[in-house]
Amino acid sequence: MDNLKLFTAVAAFSSTLFFGCKEEIDSPPSSPINPNSTEVEPSTCVDPPIRLFLLDQYKSWGKEATFTAVDTKLIMDQLALGHAVFYETSATNQFFGFKGEYSNLVNKEFTSLKRFWDIKSDNIDMVAAHGSMLQDRNKVFKTYKAYGLNDRQANDKADSVATFLKTYPQYLNGDHSAFTYNQYATPDSIYPEAGRVTRKIIIGDGILQGYAALGYGDIAAQAILAHEFGHQIQLSLGILKNGMIPTPKTARRVELMADAYAAYYLSHARGAALQRQSMQQVLEVFFNVGDCRFAAPSHHGTPTQNKAAAEWGYKLANDAHKQGHILPSREFARLFDAALQNILRN
Repeated sequence: MDNLKLFTAVAAFSSTLFFGCKEEIDSPPSSPINPNSTEVEPSTCVDPPIRLFLLDQYKSWGKEATFTAVDTKLIMDQLALGHAVFYETSATNQFFGFKGEYSNLVNKEFTSLKRFWDIKSDNIDMVAAHGSMLQDRNKVFKTYKAYGLNDRQANDKADSVATFLKTYPQYLNGDHSAFTYNQYATPDSIYPEAGRVTRKIIIGDGILQGYAALGYGDIAAQAILAHEFGHQIQLSLGILKNGMIPTPKTARRVELMADAYAAYYLSHARGAALQRQSMQQVLEVFFNVGDCRFAAPSHHGTPTQNKAAAEWGYKLANDAHKQGHILPSREFARLFDAALQNILRN
């Protein structure tokens, strides 16, 4: 793999996380629509700026530091997010952004999302992923254990992480955006080493920093959270299941649907009630969610498809005859599936 291909691969990110996969994604019960009828085929596509932001970060590090950070045996770039998935068990005392600059906004929006949608959401925790955990050897050790390593292997790799933090000052002791450049929605699960993990939304400091660098700041924080809440809706409805095997076409469908859920909430009068100028920025945020990795099981759809899905959700809220009415989440999914083929033409 040449350097550019490596950079492109590690710059990709996925917003849903499932393990022990055996089932495929379902359509909403009783839906006559086959949402998976269109296969994913390569089309004209250019990676969006959010993915190129991380690519530029890696380029500035130099080859040796980059290959170390993204080594699939060391998984330094997955440890902070993994620790948040496995071991962040309390929604209290969480802060979002390297300096907590998004905490008030994210907490307020999370409360609003739970009130807006009709799913049971009291059992969903919202937690942050901070790269600073790489400085805590015990946390690093436990996370490697949760990924299935034995004590000796986890100890060796924890020692390696400590060494590399000292070796490469460009890692900023873990506080570099590359170590938390993602966000996840997770189901309620039990893992052999970590035990029971509750339903969560995890937001990494790095992905917030990436969007801020593009000029989206607060808008991106709202959009990311609303998108991940969309995945939690899908879990509640059975559209997503713990133990599924995603394919490019099924992953594309749930990611585009989550964009639509988010845009509907963000523009709805009883949701975030963002005005058109702000919604234009939201559409650009979702444009950046897209990717050109057509064969990847985490394919999100192309940037233009993600933007089109969000625009569909925005128009559904904006053009509604009863502005105060909130569509039931299951009915929303049926309407989205009916519109999916047109969205995919973008």
